[in-house]
Amino acid sequence: MKPIIVNITKGSPAFGRRIFPGDRLVSVNGHRINDVLDYKYYTYDPKLLLELAGKDGKIRLVKIIKGEGEDLGIEFESYLMDNARHCANKCIFCFVDQLPKGMRETLYFKDDDARLSFLQGNYITLTNLSERELDRIIDLHISPINVSVHASEPELRAMMLGNKNGGRGIEIMKRLQNAGIVMNCQIVCCPDINDGEHLMRTMESLASMYPEAASVSVVPVGLTKHRDGLYPLKPFDKDSANEVIDLVESFGEKCLNKYGSKIFFCADEFYLYAGRELPSEDWYEGYPQIENGVGLLRSLITEFEEADFPKTADPAPFTAVTGVSAAPFIRDLLERAKEKNSKITGQVIPVINDFFGHTINVAGLVTGGDILNQLKGKDIGKRLLIPRNMLRHGEGVFLDDVTIDELEEKLGVTVRIVEQDGDDLAKAFCGK
Repeated sequence: MKPIIVNITKGSPAFGRRIFPGDRLVSVNGHRINDVLDYKYYTYDPKLLLELAGKDGKIRLVKIIKGEGEDLGIEFESYLMDNARHCANKCIFCFVDQLPKGMRETLYFKDDDARLSFLQGNYITLTNLSERELDRIIDLHISPINVSVHASEPELRAMMLGNKNGGRGIEIMKRLQNAGIVMNCQIVCCPDINDGEHLMRTMESLASMYPEAASVSVVPVGLTKHRDGLYPLKPFDKDSANEVIDLVESFGEKCLNKYGSKIFFCADEFYLYAGRELPSEDWYEGYPQIENGVGLLRSLITEFEEADFPKTADPAPFTAVTGVSAAPFIRDLLERAKEKNSKITGQVIPVINDFFGHTINVAGLVTGGDILNQLKGKDIGKRLLIPRNMLRHGEGVFLDDVTIDELEEKLGVTVRIVEQDGDDLAKAFCGK
């Protein structure tokens, strides 16, 4: 795929500069542009010379002077200006492999693209990296990137990734470390596979790369009911979750004394499985792994407590839906809201995940169909509160293609999408 221009934003540095839809961007300041990383890196400078090829193939040069780091305002046919890199692994815990049939085709695409790691925070395994791509990351100092580690022992990592090249992961990470590339890491922990002594070895290996290995989340494997023919895995229970927490927290304290950071953090799900209280806010060191579900609930609670609570409230009854695991926390926050404002009349209903299976209990994987089936015929009031993470990014659509409009029509309510912060939750409770 070539970097073909489709639009120039009005008022941007590139607007009115003899740049037209259909042009192909060839180079910037003499550097060939192959994809979005080249483009973002080489257009950072304030003085640019763009080489463009028109629809007729003729080459022309365009000079642009702009602010340092200012976006040119050029839009391309695709975000990457190239095809996304398909994952070459066959991970034993891959969630995409556990999706039921008949869903939207794009949901079955597995990417393992270093460019998306840098630009959008996707986690990559490094098995897809060619020497050229690795050299470019180092030469352009593309940082930070997010790395799925899972295990430091080569044979174990190769087995978990289903890829013989998986064993080179730590070797590649050390090259990135030596180049000063910051890495945020993730360990998907599977009972009896990479927990216990294997988890300890992995943590020791990653700690030796600090500060380049800046933070590490340890998250429990997610298992749906659609696992026929896949590697036999079992979910965490209370005892095994407690063992992981004890191991990670103990090693994290040693890292704190040695490096000044815990480095390693368990996802909220582990504390829910274990039936333990969430750590305090300062324990999370600024939430470096919140996008991986580390400290998400604690952050929500803290923001809710510090929210500028509305003095008035819509007295009409409402229902807030969430996943089974978060329901007790949201219910507790609703009770606190009622203490602050007696006009609030709402309830929290946890949605059981029939679509993916009852072992999946997080809000982000609740489907619209399950909400419809479980709320239909119930007295749910006038408003329905739904957390943003139930919907596909930038869309009003659930994973099963049910839309917000369908919920409103079939349940006879107004849907309020609640952002992932406590202040907006407080406003939503009050009908704001």
